[in-house]
Amino acid sequence: MSMDEALLRSLTPSVLGILVRRGADFAAAEDAVQEALVEAVRVWPADPPRDPKGWLITVAWRRFLDATRADTARRRREDLVDEEPAPGPAPSVDDTLQLYFLCAHPSLTPSSAVALTLRAVGGLTTRQIAQAYLVPEATMAQRISRAKRTVSGVRFDQPGDVATVLRVLYLVFNEGYSGDVDLAAEAIRLTRQLAAAIDHPEVAGLLALMLLHHARRATRTAPDGSLVPLAEQDRGRWDTASIAEGVTILQAALARDRLGEFQAQAAIAALHADAPTAEETDWVQIVEWYDELVGLTDSPVVRLNRAVAVGEADGPRAGLAALAALNDSFPSSSGRGHPLPRYTAVAAYLHERDGDLTTAARLYAEAAHKAPNLAERDYLTRQAARLNAHRSR
Repeated sequence: MSMDEALLRSLTPSVLGILVRRGADFAAAEDAVQEALVEAVRVWPADPPRDPKGWLITVAWRRFLDATRADTARRRREDLVDEEPAPGPAPSVDDTLQLYFLCAHPSLTPSSAVALTLRAVGGLTTRQIAQAYLVPEATMAQRISRAKRTVSGVRFDQPGDVATVLRVLYLVFNEGYSGDVDLAAEAIRLTRQLAAAIDHPEVAGLLALMLLHHARRATRTAPDGSLVPLAEQDRGRWDTASIAEGVTILQAALARDRLGEFQAQAAIAALHADAPTAEETDWVQIVEWYDELVGLTDSPVVRLNRAVAVGEADGPRAGLAALAALNDSFPSSSGRGHPLPRYTAVAAYLHERDGDLTTAARLYAEAAHKAPNLAERDYLTRQAARLNAHRSR
């Protein structure tokens, strides 16, 4: 990302917030800001402004006024037309936090909230977001338009739900990399921005979690694109600076004694990052953190991951017992495959650890058929083939 592009993206939310505060409708203001960003990309390389934020506000406001003048059906806005503020330093009010809340409004679907956050807060173009999510640009444009219409009537001065904002940012982070936008890096940037705007231990927890996960990114896949499990990753290639920053942020958050799910997840990630080798991982402490997470969320996915940790800490039989307890929560699953993603793959792994290679091979093959992506399917297929070859010797 060039310096100009990075600056534009960082200024986007405050410029948009100022237009809305001046009385512009959110949807119209967002369109005007996007036009100003396009103009900045065209003009700034040859003629950089002394006050970039002020320049963007002026151009975006003029674009908004031009659109207002052209739209005679919106007579109620006519009183804004002659109210262009005098030139001068940009206002210091920062509405970034309110924009986060607005873009993660509970009336929006998760996919719409993600798209609107990336455009209105992240400053990405519709084309970039469409490429990142592998959908046609027209489809993404419609999604963003509907989202903007949904939130246009929402008052800008209402407090929002931090938990919803964090879920949206975590959805962005988990998309990783696609097209010309690195969504994991973008999610970290936006979460840093949010952390600067609000003093909240769960915001810090999410930022720490992202940094700790991102530190392992280069080792998660082999050169041929195949998955590399955590235990087999080259820990010497992990990003130690990101790990150190993540741990420091997490420790400060935990010291406030207001534990939340992202802090607990980050604590688990920190324990993995702290282990010099896979064999030295402190699985007992990881199980304790999963117990905290179960108490906070009672999520089946968390309990599934806890079963893996129990299997490592107390042996595969204990892990299978934890898995069986989880299976009791899904009585309707018998005969149709388990509805919880990765359940079958976890069962295969624990059965292999327990020495039951026949069952493990069958379950790996079954899990491969239900894998959510090609890389995971190929990995599970290879595990089944490896065990079948071992049994046939």
